[in-house]
Amino acid sequence: MDTYNPYHFATNCISGKWKMTLLHHIHHYGKIRFNETKKTLGVSEKVLSQQLKELTKDGLVERIQYNTIPLKVEYVLTKTGEDLIPALDILYIWSVRRLAELNLPIDPDAFKVHTELKYEDQLKEIMDTYMSRAKESESE
Repeated sequence: MDTYNPYHFATNCISGKWKMTLLHHIHHYGKIRFNETKKTLGVSEKVLSQQLKELTKDGLVERIQYNTIPLKVEYVLTKTGEDLIPALDILYIWSVRRLAELNLPIDPDAFKVHTELKYEDQLKEIMDTYMSRAKESESE
């Protein structure tokens, strides 16, 4: 009987450059559409398609296809995907803190969709610092 390492299983489900971002976007917006997401994130069509297929296969995302012309497809989180969000929040907060400790630049867009109080409570000082740096860079 084969056994699975829980850490390997979890990282396999969320590994991929865009998977955690996609999961958070779906959580934040309630649903996403392929073309809008492709434009918003700047991810290639091939990569976005592959990542969404894998998230769907792993049971974290549901693909809903509407029989309309033109065809309309939306992606929503499953219950299993929703259950993963608190773990992603912990990883996000840890990552922002660690990037700040290392004085590494943080993409200001990362703060635009992480606006809930749970993030601000723990990251306000870091968010304010990086947002003001971003504004300074824009005005130069």
